[in-house]
Amino acid sequence: MYDDEFGGWGYALMLTGMALFWGLLIVGIILLIRYSHHLFPAPPTGSPHSAEALLAERFARGEIDEQEYRSRLNILRAGRTP
Repeated sequence: MYDDEFGGWGYALMLTGMALFWGLLIVGIILLIRYSHHLFPAPPTGSPHSAEALLAERFARGEIDEQEYRSRLNILRAGRTP
């Protein structure tokens, strides 16, 4: 009289469970990829900073004084080494 078959509700629960499993798996993979991009950001693209821009940044941070900045800037613009 009673079979070991699922019946209508059993198949509905199995289908819902599988959809939930695959949905959670896909969302988990997406979140893992997004989280890994925050941990290991991609290097910036485009041209690297020019020497003058790097020198200006060092001057702005206070690593070098105005005299050293102007001296090195003149050297860079003249295209020679000290």
